[in-house]
Amino acid sequence: MPKGYVVANVEVTNPEKYADYRPLSTKAMQAYGGKVLVRGGQSETLEGQFHARTIVIEFADLETAKRFYHSAEYQVAREARAGVAQMNLMVVEGV
Repeated sequence: MPKGYVVANVEVTNPEKYADYRPLSTKAMQAYGGKVLVRGGQSETLEGQFHARTIVIEFADLETAKRFYHSAEYQVAREARAGVAQMNLMVVEGV
C-alpha cells in the first residue's frame, strides 16, 4: 500500500507564537503514526517561489494522513498557528 505524505511549506511570521504550535502539531502527528522526514533544515529554491521552511511527514497511507489533518488534535494546533505563519499544505500519495 502506498504511503501518505503531508508536505508543508511555511513562512513563520511570529517565531515566539509559532513555538506554541510545534508541540501541539507534533502530538497530533504522533497520534496518527506520523514520521517526520524533513523539518526545516537548509534548503535552496531552484525554481519558482517557496517559503523558507519545509516539512514532510510520512503516514501509513493517504487516508491516515488526511485523518491527521482533519483530527481534533490537529485543529487545536491549527488554532495556535493562526496569524503566526503562512502555510501551504498538501497531502500526497507516494511510495
